[in-house]
This record gives sequence, C-alpha cells and structure tokens, in this order.
Amino acid sequence: MDELVAARQEIDEIDRQMAALFEKRMNAVGRVAEYKCSRGLLIYDTARENAVISKNSAYIENEDILPFYVEFMQGTMSVSRHYQRQRTEGLTVAFSGVEGAFASIAASSLFPSAKKLPCSDFKSAYDAVVAGKSDLAVLPIENSTAGEVGQVVDLLFQGNLYVTGIYDLSITQSLVAPKGAYLSDIKTVVSHPQALSQCGAFIHTHGFETVPEVNTAVAAKKVAKENDIHTAAIASEETAKLYGLEIVASGINDTGTNTTRFAVLARSPVTDGGDGKHSILMFTVRNEAGYLAKAIDIIGKYGYNMRCLRSRPLKNLLWQYYFYVELEGDLSTPHGKEMLGALSEFCENLKAAGTFKYPASISASDDTI
Repeated sequence: MDELVAARQEIDEIDRQMAALFEKRMNAVGRVAEYKCSRGLLIYDTARENAVISKNSAYIENEDILPFYVEFMQGTMSVSRHYQRQRTEGLTVAFSGVEGAFASIAASSLFPSAKKLPCSDFKSAYDAVVAGKSDLAVLPIENSTAGEVGQVVDLLFQGNLYVTGIYDLSITQSLVAPKGAYLSDIKTVVSHPQALSQCGAFIHTHGFETVPEVNTAVAAKKVAKENDIHTAAIASEETAKLYGLEIVASGINDTGTNTTRFAVLARSPVTDGGDGKHSILMFTVRNEAGYLAKAIDIIGKYGYNMRCLRSRPLKNLLWQYYFYVELEGDLSTPHGKEMLGALSEFCENLKAAGTFKYPASISASDDTI
C-alpha cells in the first residue's frame, strides 16, 4: 500500500509541474496565434506539427511508452489548435464581391471563424486593411487560364501590404439562370471578365452576348433579381444555390484544370524563416542597357530560382514597366537582405512584397484548416 501511495504522490507532483508547464506552453501558443492573426497565417501547419512530434519523440528512452507519447503530443497539438482558433474569432477578412464570390469561398475556407467584410472591388478590400477596418484581405492574384489579375498585382506594387500566403482554389464555372430556363433560352451571359475569358470557347460555341460585371457573385445576384430566362450568369454552383438559380450547364471552363491563386494580404510581413518558403520581389530597373540582365544575374548568383518573371506597365510613365518576380527562397533572411542590397545598385523602387509557403490548395469543403 505504501508503494501505491508513493506512486500517487509522485504523480500528483508531476501533474503540478505539468499544469504549470501547460499554462506556460499555452501562453506561448497564444503569442503564436497573435503572430498568425496579424499576418494571415493558417492555424493548421501539418509539417510543423509533425516536426515537433518527431523531434520530441527522440527524448523518450522507453520504447514501450513511445506510441503513447506520440498520442499525447497529438492531443496537445489538437488543444493548441482549438485555443488558437478561439483567439482568431475576432479576425476580420476583406474580399472583393458579395457572398458566394470565389474570393468569399476562399476567405471562408482559409479563415472559417473570422468575420467576412465584402467590398465593392479589389482596391476597396486592399484599402480596408490599410485603414485598419480589416485585419486581412483575400484577393485573386492569378488564374491558370486567364493569367494574372493585373489590378491586384498593381496594388501590391503601389501599396504597403505584404503577401503572407498564396493558395490554389480549383475553379469550376457553371452557367446559372433563373428557374425554368433552358440552354436554348440563353442569349446573354453576365460575369466577371476573367470568368468570361475562362469560358471563352463555350460562349463562342453558343454565340452568347457577354456583359462584364465586377465579380461572379454580383453577376448571379443580378440575374436572380432580373429573373429573365434569356440572361444567365457564369458562377459557381455554391453561388447558384445561394441566389436560387438553376445550373443550366456545369464545368464550362475551357480547361479542366482551371485554378485561381488567392493571396492573403496583411500589414506585417512573415519573418519567421523556415524551409519551403517563396518570396515576391517587385522592382523597376534604371533605363540603361543591360540593367535588367544584371539584376537577374544577381538573383541567380545568390541562389534564388525564379518561378516567374513578368512585366507590368507603370501607370504614370508611358511605355515604362515594373517587374514582378516569384522566387524560391526567403528574402527575410540575412542572405536575402544581402541580395536585396546588391540589387539596389541596378534597381529602383525595389520592394520585397512578401514571403510565404507555397504551394498549398484549398477547397470550399476543406475542413482541415
């Protein structure tokens, strides 16, 4: 009996120590949540959790209890995620469009517990973060069929927000119309110019007239309000259900791999380093022969692989351009800062516009985030 009492007393003392350590750990978890909130980082980081469990498992000497320790740590991680989600409930996320827009779907998938702030256009969503009306913005940056979203890229170049995450959302476009409408009834199609471009072959085949709208959800809402069987919208099936429209034709995008990349924008950059990071670099070069080539050489010299290099026209200077580059690597490290210093000799308006983990995919039904 004395052995039982002694064992229980030892457990009680260990539990006391564990309670104090648990409180200390959760306080640190809270600081992690605050960091993630300010930069729009997702709560669930599978790679980080697996790395922590793997590293800590090496401290266990008794192999018989190792599986139980892994189970214990998995439970600890689950509690930490729940606490972080609770701390992010006050988060506000701006997007362009109304409920049901693809940006709304992306924002809800990435930040399910956050308050959503619909905005009339890309700039309004961007400015909401700048003005402090919203903590983050989720905006489309590129589509696999229609290309870059120039307005958003220009905002990145001109403004002071940072990209802290880029996520792929698979886009399936549908032709949606008021109840009772058939494909043969449709004469006019309303949607965002990007959606119209993504479904160009379908539109051309059926000879539809097109009317641009600010986004797909606004187009669907307009079609529902007008209730004209001769007018349809191109939007998602989720949007059709939201506004009481019927699916006249589904999967009408030109390719089956239609994907939009959504960027999370925040006032503060990601500075935590780590492997698997990508960065966005934007700059102009001095108007001298060979300066662009020299800038590219410096990027390669420092070991950064360019995933893409694109030019965009400067709004205030005729026939002059700035450059948008996505790099494999982290520009927030001392090595990255050294590279930026070398680039400044040849570049003007040099801007590190964000560091993030990529690629990552999301979906409207994603419940792991």
